[in-house]
Amino acid sequence: MTKYSKKAQNIIETVMHEFKHGELKSGKGGKGGVVKNRKQAIAIGISEAQQAEEKVSKKK
Repeated sequence: MTKYSKKAQNIIETVMHEFKHGELKSGKGGKGGVVKNRKQAIAIGISEAQQAEEKVSKKK
């Protein structure tokens, strides 16, 4: 049973790649600085997937 659609998985994968290479910025327009927390990076990826209207599981 998958929680996310294929496109949502690709979006999250891209965000995690940016995080790993130190390119992921937080905040509006990236003004919050570089993301240093893995959980925060995952939350940003899920948020971007929801904004793209992909299938993402809801919070419990």
